[in-house]
Amino acid sequence: MLILSEKQIRSLYSMNDAIQDLQKALHYYSNGEILNPHRTVLEFHDKNASALYMPSAMEPVGISAIKVVTIFPHNPSIGKKTTQGVILLSNTDNGEHLACINASYLTRLRTGAVSGIATNYLAKETASSVAVIGCGAMAEEQLQAVLEIRDIKTIMLYNRTREKAASFSQKIAALKPDYTGSIMISDDPDEAVSKADIIICATRSETPVFSGSALQPGTHINGVGSYLPHMQEVDEETLLRCSKIVADTIEGVKDEAGDFIIPANAGRWSFESLHGEIGDLASGQIAGRELDEEITFFKSVGIAYFDMAVAAAVYEKAMKAGVGSKVEL
Repeated sequence: MLILSEKQIRSLYSMNDAIQDLQKALHYYSNGEILNPHRTVLEFHDKNASALYMPSAMEPVGISAIKVVTIFPHNPSIGKKTTQGVILLSNTDNGEHLACINASYLTRLRTGAVSGIATNYLAKETASSVAVIGCGAMAEEQLQAVLEIRDIKTIMLYNRTREKAASFSQKIAALKPDYTGSIMISDDPDEAVSKADIIICATRSETPVFSGSALQPGTHINGVGSYLPHMQEVDEETLLRCSKIVADTIEGVKDEAGDFIIPANAGRWSFESLHGEIGDLASGQIAGRELDEEITFFKSVGIAYFDMAVAAAVYEKAMKAGVGSKVEL
């Protein structure tokens, strides 16, 4: 079995690689060539923590995978990472277990890449400003993907603690070494989103973090932070103002996206308002942005085959490059 660390993955695999590999996987999924059972979530309420178990199989490449990821928000206080994960890859021809891969970075990378794909279809071609709401680890790859897709001139950062936004601003040079635009820190999320063509919302908030009334016509939103039914970082006014709302999977958001579940249960919004899934968008089965003034929203709670697609590609690159440690089990 091949063991791959985060450092080794970073040496092999880029955001642009992930965008291309996920674009292919979205087509496989739309063609019914991917098995993707619903994930299992274990919640540890006393710690406000959770563990997610996510299986999948991609028949065209003969790979199956299961990702196990844990999210413990209080870990930094004891010197450990908030999010930790591994992906086990197996061969679907003979059942051989091929690799165990660090999943923490790949999770962030694939989530950013999928948002990048959504941004390509849903954001204005002329989009030049982005607001990052929530400056944790997940936001790094979200911003990196947007910078790959659009010519961004202005980045606005908002975090509940200003110090974290300031720290995040220092990381942008590593995400996009050739970035020459302006970077600003805002103390008001509504002010930040009111000036943005693209909004990245990556928080664990249980209440909306900006007002839908602050959105300007033509805005596109990528919402990736709330992934459990009680979390809600986007308010119902935002949903009602959107002309197109695209999910990573409809089944997933119905079960896990509090942004949708809370207003739907209150009778103020309906899942029938969803435009479709990102796979439908990538395969041309549904339209992307059609008018400059549309407000659009991509919601992702995560799905196993995204992880499998990037992990399989990393494994192939590692084998060709002779990277990683081989162990006998």
